[in-house]
Amino acid sequence: MNSPDAPKPDATPAANPAADADLDPFRIRSPETLANPYPVYARLREEAPVYFSAAYNGWLVTRYDHVAAGFRDPRLSAKRSSAFVTKLPEEVKQRLEPLRRNLASWALLLDPPEHTRIRSLINKAFVPRLVEGLRPRVEALVTELLDAAAPAGQMDVLRDLGDLLPLLVIGEMLGVPTEDRHRLKGWSNAIAGFLGSGRPTLEIATTTLGAVVEMEDYFRGVIAVRRQSPGNDLLSQLLLAEEQGMILGEQELLSTCCMLLFGGHETTKNLIGNGLLALLQNPREREALRASPALLGPAVEELLRYDTPVQWMSRVALDDLEIEGVRIAKGDRVFLVLGAANRDPAHFPEPDRLDFRRTDIRHISFGLGVHYCAGAALARVEAQSAISLFLRRFPGAELSPAPVTFRQSPGVRGLVALPVVLGPERASS
Repeated sequence: MNSPDAPKPDATPAANPAADADLDPFRIRSPETLANPYPVYARLREEAPVYFSAAYNGWLVTRYDHVAAGFRDPRLSAKRSSAFVTKLPEEVKQRLEPLRRNLASWALLLDPPEHTRIRSLINKAFVPRLVEGLRPRVEALVTELLDAAAPAGQMDVLRDLGDLLPLLVIGEMLGVPTEDRHRLKGWSNAIAGFLGSGRPTLEIATTTLGAVVEMEDYFRGVIAVRRQSPGNDLLSQLLLAEEQGMILGEQELLSTCCMLLFGGHETTKNLIGNGLLALLQNPREREALRASPALLGPAVEELLRYDTPVQWMSRVALDDLEIEGVRIAKGDRVFLVLGAANRDPAHFPEPDRLDFRRTDIRHISFGLGVHYCAGAALARVEAQSAISLFLRRFPGAELSPAPVTFRQSPGVRGLVALPVVLGPERASS
């Protein structure tokens, strides 16, 4: 899945809470809002649908129609990697240059025609027909992970299933040896901390820099092996395309590996975690899904709408423009707030209610237009497999008594942990 990105790293210490109150009258950055942003989104949609947030130094766009139009507006550019470091001191810019250079070749952060060239290669591996062929393997991996957790009678669903499944799947797709896949998790989490923070500190940026440098070094080795011994994995396909004249430069190839790792792991992990949490908190819908497996596809779409892992995606205005009569200047940052758009009552009746029988779930959790998430079909297969097999095997699963906490991130919405008491297993048929 696609991911959001954050404003420039903040080289200063954490902001003073009292000062933040002046910068953030809607309390967008408050712990309460980060834990549950939807009431604030509702206020913004009603009172200030195009709102300049001084706290994030950008415009928040929260109504569905405006967000959808923003994804398709060529005046709003996805090419924004330089925004991470533009206003930092020169010596800090130089130190973070490998991070900026890596992000600058992510298809997610490019406009056509550069985006089109790289995306056309990636698309070859994510054709829905080919992804559907992965379903048996994905289901086998889910079964293995549930087998490992079942004897204890309890599990952290995020750690033991949501985190591991997409890591194993994208690791196999990239041809990473099984024994190395634990390394991918740390790298992906570091990027998530940077891209999802909304206001990354210099410390966060420096940690992410270290992860990116390690990732690039690692993938150079994997690429060298694949050049000598091609396999059936995605990386081998990218190298084959290079031989056929559709060339990716070395940095583009390394950046694409990093982007695929992050996109294939972080957002799918949170889709599984957020989705299972919503099911455990809504027993009526959980029982409806268990009673009618045909609801699985619509259920995952509704879960994506209800609590999308990607809350914000940003753009940069290439020209002066207006949205809802509000003037946005050339160079301004615009945050398209997917989480708010997905609960716009103008498109979704009773938007705060989870309802698997909705007939028109046109959520925008995967974006729209040329940047529509390349891995959407894979994310659906993984979420459908994880949710259906978990519910089938543990029909009486319940949340543990401990409070459920979300990470303090405005852009990427995901749990810190999801402890669950599994209850009796259903006998195999």
